[in-house]
Amino acid sequence: MAKRGGFPGGMPGNMTNLMKQAQRMQRQMEEKTKELEEKQYTAAAGGGAVTVTVSGKKEVVSVKISPEAVDPDDVEMLEDMIVAAANEAFHQMEEASSAGMAEMTGGLGGLGGLSF
Repeated sequence: MAKRGGFPGGMPGNMTNLMKQAQRMQRQMEEKTKELEEKQYTAAAGGGAVTVTVSGKKEVVSVKISPEAVDPDDVEMLEDMIVAAANEAFHQMEEASSAGMAEMTGGLGGLGGLSF
């Protein structure tokens, strides 16, 4: 004879609740991931001379360059501004992603070492 919450005939009550919570959290994380992937992040460099927009999928969506930034004698500076703006936009995207996942895990520290 099994006592309340025993194994015969099914999982213990607490285990069933844990499984339901894990499934709910997985669905929420999938929704949050999709939401973050659909967002776009924009950053500028060179006082706004170069603007780069990236997606939450870690893809460059657009690069806008002000005509004043195009100096045929200083292409290297334009290249540097593009790199700086892209890196900042990716940094914004990573911060938003980390914040979103931390919100989902309730500050569990990456669920035992797993990072998102």
